[in-house]
Amino acid sequence: MGKTEKGVIRVVFAGSPGIAVPALRALAGLEAGGVCALAAVLTNPDSAKGRGGKSGPTEVAAAALALSPGKRILKFEKLDGNAREAVAALEPDLLVSFAYGKIFGPKFLALFPLGGINVHPSLLPRWRGPAPIQAAILHGDAETGVCVQRLAAEMDGGDILARERFPLSERETSLSLAGTAAETGASLAAALIRRVAAEGRLPAGEKQGPEGVRYSALITKEMGRIDWRAGTAEIDRKIRAFTPWPLCLTGFAGSELYLLEGRPFAGDTAGLPEGAPPGTVLGADKKWGVLIRTGDGIFAAERFQFPARKALDWRSFLNGARNFIGSVLE
Repeated sequence: MGKTEKGVIRVVFAGSPGIAVPALRALAGLEAGGVCALAAVLTNPDSAKGRGGKSGPTEVAAAALALSPGKRILKFEKLDGNAREAVAALEPDLLVSFAYGKIFGPKFLALFPLGGINVHPSLLPRWRGPAPIQAAILHGDAETGVCVQRLAAEMDGGDILARERFPLSERETSLSLAGTAAETGASLAAALIRRVAAEGRLPAGEKQGPEGVRYSALITKEMGRIDWRAGTAEIDRKIRAFTPWPLCLTGFAGSELYLLEGRPFAGDTAGLPEGAPPGTVLGADKKWGVLIRTGDGIFAAERFQFPARKALDWRSFLNGARNFIGSVLE
């Protein structure tokens, strides 16, 4: 089997956002240990970032430069003939992907004699698609996990090669859960690559059946607006799922207002106004924060932020928004 007979496989790593960086670092560690050779890093082209809109590299590209300044970094708009020619010249054995952001077609996958693997942060076949972490939080799943699957023609439909599951506490945000998934995925991928290097092939996997297949939806900025007629638990899940992006917002006094943190209120309701419509700011509780009426209860908001302003805890926010109590958020 050529290079793989010696236990050193040539790997191309494909990834773009920060969630993929621990897996890249794990691969770099395997390369340093002589397990594999990291032939190149495949990532998305530079794009505008931050308020100034200055173009910058993906988090994976930046990490690759920091790990190994001479490492070859490939940035293609499309995985077309030119991209395939450049990758073929590397004589790769295995493709390792984590949140790359583009679909690998059959011609591209054919460049890798050992095939390709993809790290996916869900318990497949549940939550295939672009936003599995957010979907698990939004739907109140009791557990989630990370799978490593064989890359196949059907999106996230390949055989499962490795899996790790963990419970959800109902306080995770997408930011915190992505951190857990990133480290778990890196560990699973590294262990699998060690096995591939030793055996010279991908192991047989567990086929995904049609039962339990669910698809996550692409998250858009417009999805962040809070509907105060919804239930308290639903609003809580939405705020946590949309942290750190796109964040949840509401309308106050003709301005947009981000609600960054909070939780369902479970304190004493004595003395609070009754019969107020959803969105009414009922008052403040020194333990829970600002109390807002929802469709079925009360949500306690703890951190706020006006656009282009710094985030504030609820006490500091109320000091500058004295007419907030009694207002109706939209």
